[in-house]
Amino acid sequence: MDDLFAELMAVVGPDQVLTEPDVTGGYTTDWTRRFHGQARCVVRPGSTAEVAAIVAACAKRDIPVVPQGGNTGLVGGSIPDEDGKAVLISLRRLRRLDPVDTLSAQVTAGAGVTIAELRAHAARAGLEYGVDLAARDSATVGGTIATNAGGIQTIRYGHTRAQLLGVEAVLADGSVISRLGGIQSDNTGYELAQLLAGSEGTLGIVTAARLRLHRPEPVQLTILAGVPDVRAAATLQAEIRALVPAIRAAEYFEAPGLALVRAHTGLPAPLPVGHPAYLLVDITGSANDFAERLSALPVLADSAVAMDASARAALWAYRERYTESISAAGIPHKLDVAFPLDRIAGFRAELDSVLDSAAAGARAIVFGHIAAGNLHVNVLGPEPSDETVDDAVLALAAAHGGTISAEHGIGRAKAAVLRLSRTPAEIAAMRAVKSGLDPAGLLNPGVLFSLRGATRLPAGVARCCV
Repeated sequence: MDDLFAELMAVVGPDQVLTEPDVTGGYTTDWTRRFHGQARCVVRPGSTAEVAAIVAACAKRDIPVVPQGGNTGLVGGSIPDEDGKAVLISLRRLRRLDPVDTLSAQVTAGAGVTIAELRAHAARAGLEYGVDLAARDSATVGGTIATNAGGIQTIRYGHTRAQLLGVEAVLADGSVISRLGGIQSDNTGYELAQLLAGSEGTLGIVTAARLRLHRPEPVQLTILAGVPDVRAAATLQAEIRALVPAIRAAEYFEAPGLALVRAHTGLPAPLPVGHPAYLLVDITGSANDFAERLSALPVLADSAVAMDASARAALWAYRERYTESISAAGIPHKLDVAFPLDRIAGFRAELDSVLDSAAAGARAIVFGHIAAGNLHVNVLGPEPSDETVDDAVLALAAAHGGTISAEHGIGRAKAAVLRLSRTPAEIAAMRAVKSGLDPAGLLNPGVLFSLRGATRLPAGVARCCV
């Protein structure tokens, strides 16, 4: 493939085509450390034109490509397969960040801009970007569009798709589509930006996006309350929402996870008395308008309340340091599920016994965005390659009317069990879209759809074919 390397080097420069295993290894292992692959090479373009040239060069040789942002994915969706045939395209050098359009509250950002950088840029203009997540310093605009990421403010602003007004993207043949004008009322056919959101790099490679910004709604009050279980947390967040102007976040976590965080970070106990579970809520509006009404909720008698930035940050540390604390304890199986709120307690009630049956001694660390019905089930103990626990948890989620992916995507990890959440007709329709935009199947093969149509279903779960 010397001619391919020569062409790629001519496009991006020799220094931006990486082939040494000790250099490419950081790109071919995902954030969880569970998923590994090999790449023919890693290419680091600096513009949309360079991305287009790379894709075109690969397409004419029938070589697959894998796009990657900050490599913070949790389902193996941005790393190549182990066959070493694919070219990995790192988009981190796509650093465009236009001045904020304060008149329309919009901004155009390159795929390689991190969420932290984007939020800081918007804040300097007196505005706010609606997506925020613990991986903000590494997660990128392009990656969060590809997975339609949500995060801690999903209940207020929605997932990434709700922030998306237009994209610039490279298609499978190297052609470019670009709609970055920011027109909010544009009814001229298919909305390609919305189609690409959540497509995990299987339909096109997003290189830039026009994003919606919001007028800031400062948090006036943060409450950390102890609760007996997830049902009580769901009920309490609903009661709080009924009493206040708006909430920006409502997060749930449990005592085992809190103990893990405290052991890793040295943080003190958040409340005088321990509880089986906890609810963390950010409230906007004037505190004078709702403080008295909230005091009528008996469960808040034993809670921590913060009204200034430093005190709120101290409470949020118990939630935001979950990911690093879990990773320090081992390589976790990360399972991202969501439910209608009235079904979430049933799932949680059965989870521990299901895990014990699947892998004796497995330890579940559960937290999530409770107002959105989203739980992150992190399982410690089983070997990284052992998918028994994954299958059991996802089958349990489906049995309780849940989805097997709330915000992390399907990636490679869940491609074989996509049918747990999608009907045969839906999968056939999605495959038709994929075939239309990428007929040779060169964009992120093996992600979202199983390469060989194989399925990995737990015992007792019906198999259906498309």
